[in-house]
Amino acid sequence: MGFFFRRLSFYFVALLFAATLNFILPRAMPGDPVTMMFANATSHVSPERIEAMKKLLGFVDGPLYEQYFSYLANIFTGQWGTSIKFYPLSVNDLLGSAIGWSLFLTGTAVVLSFCIGSVMGIFAAWRRGSYYDTFISPSTLVIQSIPSVVIAMLVMFTFAIGLEWFPIGNAYTSGTTPDWSSWAFYKDVMYHAALPLLCATVSQIGGFLISMRNNMINLLNEDFITMAKAKGLSEHRVIFNYAARNAMLPSVTALSMALGTAISGQLIVEMIFNYPGLGTVLLNAIHARDYQVLQGQLLLMTLFMLFFNFMADLLIVLLDPRLRKGDR
Repeated sequence: MGFFFRRLSFYFVALLFAATLNFILPRAMPGDPVTMMFANATSHVSPERIEAMKKLLGFVDGPLYEQYFSYLANIFTGQWGTSIKFYPLSVNDLLGSAIGWSLFLTGTAVVLSFCIGSVMGIFAAWRRGSYYDTFISPSTLVIQSIPSVVIAMLVMFTFAIGLEWFPIGNAYTSGTTPDWSSWAFYKDVMYHAALPLLCATVSQIGGFLISMRNNMINLLNEDFITMAKAKGLSEHRVIFNYAARNAMLPSVTALSMALGTAISGQLIVEMIFNYPGLGTVLLNAIHARDYQVLQGQLLLMTLFMLFFNFMADLLIVLLDPRLRKGDR
């Protein structure tokens, strides 16, 4: 419990620091979005109406510390403001409509790439120097080094435009009313997500593969591995119960970091396949200088990153008894 509360206190301070930066950075930029919104109509909009719009959207004049404490209060009460680009839609509703798509697409891609890359890395380390290791390890690194936009364009032109096996974009068929109680709608969503999911997964496998391979190689010469072989245990048991189980610990941290960043969405993939995730929302907010949405999404990304790192800290302590003994 002492470890739990120490880590929880650390992440609370980190959240407060991130929220402070989130408050300062937009206000350090010149101008404000309300003035820009009416920049081309200054002769038709009175200053009183502009000031009223600023007040409505939270851009009021006053001491900075008052704005800061008001901002913190709104954060913890869930009042994240109103979008400027999509007024009168609230930031909560805007992010809530996109978060599910990003979690589905990017979260699934992270989990798949972690599982596939880890298993491939385990066998690459166990048979290091073989034809499999010589081919698979450099190949995945080459694929990972290719920009996401290139992979997405190649996949789209091959499977969507050339072969016409899959749709070009969108999360589901245009004109369809989402019905989450219908199995046909789920199949339609999976059909449209196939290509974006493929692109997001392939581009991440190499990192997990190399990480697991290196961790395994460092462990294969340890005494407990030699003892397991000397006891006559099967190769499968030595690989997975002894070597892979211990090599998995550093990869848990990498997985938590990847899941934490999944909330930001796959910006390039979402743009090319017109997928309605948070990456698209963030891009639109940047173009429109929609401070409220930018602050809300950056805060949401911070919360997810801190949460998954906290879960990784707890999971590693549970998996590694040496850390529990050291903590005592």
